[in-house]
Amino acid sequence: MNDKPDDKSTNAPKPEASHGPCLCQAVGPLLTEFLRRIGPPEEARQHFDSARIEFLKGLRSLLDAKIERVARRSAKGEKIPVE
Repeated sequence: MNDKPDDKSTNAPKPEASHGPCLCQAVGPLLTEFLRRIGPPEEARQHFDSARIEFLKGLRSLLDAKIERVARRSAKGEKIPVE
């Protein structure tokens, strides 16, 4: 006769039971489907994707130019006379 409850008690709440139902109530998949249906047609989506890529390429070009200017500035040396 062991009066102590053991570590693996069957009365302990399960992790699923302690959290309650999901707050979104499965709205995520419904919202995704809704947005897919009201979104632009495939041809327009392709144009938007291409525009996004071109915009990012433009940003990359600006960054590359800035990196080049900073690298050129720091490449200049300073003459120090040695005796």
